[in-house]
Parts: sequence; structure tokens; C-alpha cells
Amino acid sequence: MSNGSFQLPAPINEPIYSYAPGTQARETLIATYTDLYNQVKDIPQFIGGQEVRTNDLRDCRPPHDHQHIIGHYHYGKAEHAQAAVDAALAAHASWSSMPWNERAAIFLRAADLVAGPYRATINAATMLAQSKTAFQAEIDAACEFADFLRFNAHFMEKIYAEQPISAPGIWNRMEYRALEGFVVAITPFNFTAIAGNLPASAALMGNVVVWKPADSQVYSAWVVMEIFRKAGLPDGVINLVYMDGPEFGDIVFNHPDFAGLHFTGSTAVFKHLWKEIGTNIHRYKAYPRIVGETGGKDFVVAHPSANAQEVVTGLVRGAFEFQGQKCSAASRAYIPQSLWPEVEAGIKRDLASFQTGSPGDLKNFITAVIDERAFDKIAGFIEDAKSKSDAQIIAGGGYDKSKGYFIEPTVILTSNPKFRTMCEEIFGPVLTIYVYPDAEWSATLALVNETSEYALTGAVFATDRTAVDEATKALAFAAGNFYVNDKPTGAVVGQQPFGGARGSGTNDKAGSVLNLLRWVSPRTIKETLVPPTDYRYPFMG
Repeated sequence: MSNGSFQLPAPINEPIYSYAPGTQARETLIATYTDLYNQVKDIPQFIGGQEVRTNDLRDCRPPHDHQHIIGHYHYGKAEHAQAAVDAALAAHASWSSMPWNERAAIFLRAADLVAGPYRATINAATMLAQSKTAFQAEIDAACEFADFLRFNAHFMEKIYAEQPISAPGIWNRMEYRALEGFVVAITPFNFTAIAGNLPASAALMGNVVVWKPADSQVYSAWVVMEIFRKAGLPDGVINLVYMDGPEFGDIVFNHPDFAGLHFTGSTAVFKHLWKEIGTNIHRYKAYPRIVGETGGKDFVVAHPSANAQEVVTGLVRGAFEFQGQKCSAASRAYIPQSLWPEVEAGIKRDLASFQTGSPGDLKNFITAVIDERAFDKIAGFIEDAKSKSDAQIIAGGGYDKSKGYFIEPTVILTSNPKFRTMCEEIFGPVLTIYVYPDAEWSATLALVNETSEYALTGAVFATDRTAVDEATKALAFAAGNFYVNDKPTGAVVGQQPFGGARGSGTNDKAGSVLNLLRWVSPRTIKETLVPPTDYRYPFMG
């Protein structure tokens, strides 16, 4: 029984550890990384509270050391997807009716586990399996994940508190029901926080979830699942499976109780799933919620009034942190002729100072891309640029996959603003730059707006406030997250709710009330305190 109007602890963003030399956090992280590197983990699926093992074992290998094995995960088949659906539906009644404060307590405990005793483990797992540097793992796996869990609980409290007005003699109230059925969470490799948040946000609102992470993120996904279990999540609420996407889809998207999709991944896959859901719409008990954050071709546009060194730092960090494997990474830039000599020199200087290698060596700024398929795709873009007359590589351009999937941070200068690498998503450490005449600022803004199908993030650098205002208006629909004098990456939960439109997704803003509202089905309840006893109205005399 829950009798009381409960108030959750006010959320604050998790402080980011520096991991500077001499700090205890650094020593703990290195020791944990080394320990995990020297183990071979057995990673089962998790269905209905049970660890599920199969005869089909797949390897977990660090992208920066792909001959080394750190784990084996148990690959599933259609029967496991079906079992996960069944387990979720079996848990629906008890979980959806659990008092909201009790659900909140589970995820608040999970947040403190992430920030405390599991911090080094989840960061080290992300460094090993996704080849993130210590800092990139810290802001992702530890801090952003904890932020999602704490702020989402806060947002849930705000949603439930939003109630309608009541006329005299009437009590109106709004009940925020869980969706009728199960939610599917499909998560990407590049952010452990996203992988944890997509199932957790839906579950927090009383939903049950079937979760399929990317194969290349299974290692850290299992750590997330361990945290949820340790926090007291009931059996069947979140079910974790690893399997082939189409085989998985055949089960979940044909089921009459499919209630929603929470997705982060490629635009092409999301469009395919939307089409599949539409084809099956007649099967479902209710219209499913479809929430997706997909691709990006994120821009930086500099005005002649911009500070050149600020532009350089924004480009270098925005394009090359985590090897450009962020949907928000700076991928195309528009630089005025007057600033280009200084910007070019600054970029080349910074790239020459980069150290590359294993994330286990904390001096390295660049590590490996996620797998061989990504490596080959990115290398293909680089080779194509080398062969074209309207483009030249002014920095980087090399790559080597003999030990790890290493690609040099690469800068392409093009005379063609519609060059292939100005338009297509690469998802790797490749930045393409177009230099425009200073007098063509307004025309360049129009060019930025029309060049890409995506509209996720973008940035403008300028000290002239009129230019900032013009860019903000001209690029109103070009980015769901717009940055002024900053790189187009690094959205903080509770500060910059994240999501884009056009080909970049449904813009339901992870890290805000808006996202959580998609995972409830409101019911209005009207109660008349003293009901009438005569059908006649006064106008009838």
C-alpha cells in the first residue's frame, strides 16, 4: 500500500571524473580494464528472470585488438524471441500496477549502482567492447546513463502530477496507463547509455520490454542487465535477447500484443521497421508507438566573424571523438575563405598531435572503429575521395586493420558542396570541408539546409549576433539540437533533450518529458460526486 504524496530526490547531473594521472579513479579503472581484458566472460540471454544459454556461441572481441577474445555470448533463435515476449506479457499485470514510487525506486537504485560500485566495470566494459577512451566511456556509460535513470524518474513524477481541472460537483483525474502489450527496444553499439535507456525509460512507465542490443554492444549490455537485476527489477519486465534482426522481427512485429518500438540505429533500418509495422497494423490490438533516433549528417557552419581557434576545437572534438561514431558527430563543415588558412593550420596541428591505439592507454585520443564492416565502409569513402578531381585529402587518409580497426582521422577538402561525403552518413572519423566566399553567408545557410536528408545536430560559430540570429532562423528545420559556438555533440540529459527530425528520427527527445509521454496511454476518469436523479433539464420548464 502506498499512502502518501511522494516526492523523489531532485535529480542532478552526475559529476564527470577526470581520470587525471594520480587520481584513484584512474587507477581503479585501469585495474578493472586489465582484469576484464584477461577474462573470457560467458554472456547468456536473460528471459523471464532466467539466464538462457544456447549452443550457438559468438565471440566478443575488442575492436582495437580483434584477435583477442573477452567473451562469448549465446545467440538466440525465434524460440527465444517468443519466450521473451511471453515472459514480458506474463509480467505486465503486476508491473504495470506497481505503485509508481516503487518503480522509481528500482531505477534510482540502478542509477546509484552505475555511479558507484559498477562505475569502473561499466566504463571498462565500454572501453573494451566499443573501443571508447576513458573519458568517452565516462560521459556515456557512467554519467549519461545515471542521468537518464534519475531524470526520467523526475519526469515521470511531473507527468503523473499533470491533472485536469474539476468543475463544482465533479472530480476529474488523469491516469497514465502503461501501453497494452509489450515494447520492443532495439539499441545501437555506440552508446551504452542509450542501450540502457531505451528499455529502461519504457519500463519505468509501467511497460514490459523485449530488448535486442547490437551484437557489438552485447558485452556492456549484459553489465547493464546485471545492474537492473541488482537494483531489484522484477522478472520478465526487461528481457534481453541476442539474435538475427529479421528473425527477431518476424516474432515481435507479427504479434498482436506489440505495443511500441523504441529504436536507435540507422535510418534505413528504421524505415524498414516502420514499413513492416504498417504492413502488420491490422494484427495489433492498438496502434503502436514508434519512436526512433536514426542517422545524421551533422554540420558546422562558421561565419566570417567567428573565432578561428574556437572553430578548430569544435571541429576536431566534434568530428573525431570516439572516431566520429556518434550520430551527432560533425561530418560536414562550411568555412569562410577569410578564416580558412587559420582553420586549416589549426586542424592539421591538432591532428598531428593525436595519439592512437588501445583505450587501455589513457594517453590515446583515437582508438578503433567498431568492426570490420564499418572499417571497410569508411575506407571506401576515403578511397573514393582520393580518386575524385573535386576533392582532396588534406589530413589523414590512412587505415590499417591488421591488429585493430584503425582509421586515421581524415579531412577532405572539396570544391563541390554536394560532394558525396558532404551528403551521405559515414559514421567514422571523416570530416569534409567546403570553403565558401565570405559574401555568400546567406546562400551558404540555404546550402546547409538543403544538402542532407538528415536533421539531427548542427552548429554555428559567430561573434556577430545578427549572423547567429539569421542562422538560427534559416536552419530551423535542419537540426533538432542546434549549438551556438560549440561542437554539435554532447547533449546532456535534463539540459539538451536530444533528437532530430527529417531522416534523423521522430524527435521525441530522449532525456525529457516528451519521450516518456510516448510510453503511456492516458485515461481520463470523471466522477460525479452527487449524480442527478431526474432526466429533465431546467430549460424544459
